[in-house]
Amino acid sequence: MSNQKSEIKIFGRSIVSGLMLVVAAALTLEATNIVQSYFSQKGIKEEASMRALSEMDGARSEIMDIVDQVETALRNSVWIAQWCLQMPDSLKRIPERLVQDNPVIAGSTMAIVPGYYKKNLLLAPYCYRDDRTGALHTVSLATEEYDYPSQEWFTEPLRLQSDFWSEPYFDEGGGNILMTTYSLPIKDRSGNIAAILTADISLDWLETIVWNMETYSNSVNKIVSRNGNTLVSTGEMPSAREKCQRYSATVDRTGWVMTITLPEKELYSQIRKVSIIVSLLQLLGLAMIMIILWAVARGQMRYQKLNKQKEVMQNELKIGHDIQMSMVPKTFPPFPDRHDLDFAAYMIPAKDVGGDLYDYYIRDEKLFFCIGDVSGKGVPASLVMAVTRSLFRAFSGREESPSRIVEAMNDSMSETNENNMFVTFFCGVIDLANGHMRYCNAGHNPPLLLTNSISKMQVMPNIPLGVMQGMEFQEQEIDLEYDDAIFLYTDGLTEAENAVAEQFGEERMFNVLHSRRSSIEHLKAMHEAVESFVGGAPQSDDLTMLFIHYLPDREEDGEAMHITMHNDINEVSRLEGIVESLAAKVNIDASMATSLNLALEEAVTNVILYAYPKGSDGLVYLDAIAKEGIVKFILTDSGIPFDPTAAPEADTTLSVEDRPIGGLGIFLVRQIMDKVSYHRRGDNNVLIMTKKI
Repeated sequence: MSNQKSEIKIFGRSIVSGLMLVVAAALTLEATNIVQSYFSQKGIKEEASMRALSEMDGARSEIMDIVDQVETALRNSVWIAQWCLQMPDSLKRIPERLVQDNPVIAGSTMAIVPGYYKKNLLLAPYCYRDDRTGALHTVSLATEEYDYPSQEWFTEPLRLQSDFWSEPYFDEGGGNILMTTYSLPIKDRSGNIAAILTADISLDWLETIVWNMETYSNSVNKIVSRNGNTLVSTGEMPSAREKCQRYSATVDRTGWVMTITLPEKELYSQIRKVSIIVSLLQLLGLAMIMIILWAVARGQMRYQKLNKQKEVMQNELKIGHDIQMSMVPKTFPPFPDRHDLDFAAYMIPAKDVGGDLYDYYIRDEKLFFCIGDVSGKGVPASLVMAVTRSLFRAFSGREESPSRIVEAMNDSMSETNENNMFVTFFCGVIDLANGHMRYCNAGHNPPLLLTNSISKMQVMPNIPLGVMQGMEFQEQEIDLEYDDAIFLYTDGLTEAENAVAEQFGEERMFNVLHSRRSSIEHLKAMHEAVESFVGGAPQSDDLTMLFIHYLPDREEDGEAMHITMHNDINEVSRLEGIVESLAAKVNIDASMATSLNLALEEAVTNVILYAYPKGSDGLVYLDAIAKEGIVKFILTDSGIPFDPTAAPEADTTLSVEDRPIGGLGIFLVRQIMDKVSYHRRGDNNVLIMTKKI
């Protein structure tokens, strides 16, 4: 009896415990329902907002992709547009090229400001693509019916003096489509706005983008212009009495506003559905837990996969960085056996790979060097950088003229430049024997010349590489003296920005260069100054620097002089000072000085008269050296191959009537000098005359 009571008691306790568990479970489920209902309502509203904003962000990204393509295409064409201002007949090539190379551009014009050309008050060649055939047609907008100077796409950028996206319009007489126009002012060399370069884009694609926005079934998606005109709408707007949630976003630079309007009844219907779903999910808690666990596991697996892909990409970029850096020489000092040159270079890409480049090497006692900056950054710029460096090596290996090297590189790069990328480039050749430097600048920053002061080198306004084939590049030259130096850099130095967007600038660069240091120490000091200036701000552009310090041997018992002459017989008078200067410094007696001057005049006269075709302009280089009991004259020209030493000896025993014309000049040189030799080096004639003193 006692055992039975005990069992009943235990059973009762079990029943009570079970009931308590059921009540607790019921209370927990009810509390869960209340909490879930509250947070479901809140979550649905937040989800609607996030979903609408996400769809608008996606649509805006699609629109901005087209906007960016159009703006980039026009900005990359500014150089050629400015260049073609001097040739009105070639203006139509600019819109034709833009439409041909950019499928997103439906039409383009180069509209000249009225009166800029006196002969043509109005000039606006317009090229557009036929939507049916895809063919390109070019017409003129300079008509009385169209009156382009009164169009918004022309007047607004003139007024603002900046780029401008026009109000969408139906263009009659131009593209004959609903479109908007992006306009970019083109300034001439004087800084005056000479023309408006435009790109028209059709707005048919806007409707597709708006209808593809996957929001709610009853939502109204809409895009309006900056003036409030509706461009695209997916339905009628709800009445003013109906409560709605509205979300909006602005499309940068165009002034368009994108809106999504969602009736609240649509939101509440979702909440009711969610409440039902939540109730079912409570009954299927275990299944939900399994689904969650499965989703978590799947998410973890996806995360691990993405992480591995990221690691692979980072490794590939690192390999690309290593390959790119291996393409440029980076061992310093680069010429340890030479004492006439202190050289250093430095390059840091803004990303894993970059678009800056430099190169150098010595051939035939001449230093060939270059520096360049590719438009853009990242992988595309690094590929162009690699091609540019390879072309420099290929063409400079068989050519000594910087202008011809640059012209050959430009033609090769322009032929396959489908992405409209260009390279600012500086190429130089220094004759280490005499310090004579020839150089050609293709749109790059002017190098700095460090003598007793610091100044910018004079450079011709040549266009960058890759813009247009067949361009001529002007070559320049200077003579470097002992202890002169040249500092070359890309705009990543002067345009390095700190946290408040302030640039490093030229003044800070000049201040660093005022101190006397070795080449490596100069570049190290410049890098430290830039790092100190920018602080923790990320590097905004690639940074490349070269420092060339010319230090030829200067022995007390020797003297050297250099002179550059044109093939003009009047230049011969400049030679007398050369011999007199050497005679005064190394004790040459007056009789020998007269003989040396006579031999030098005969040799130079021979080169001036016969090296270059009649009427053409050419250069003759003279190096006069007196050292260790020897006087040496070296004449160099790039004229036709001609060996004066191969001429037969003149027979001085014949009478004047019987003696053939010519030959006495080289005969006189041979009689005065101890040794006369001729060499053909590349495209140059080199005549060397030596006399023991």
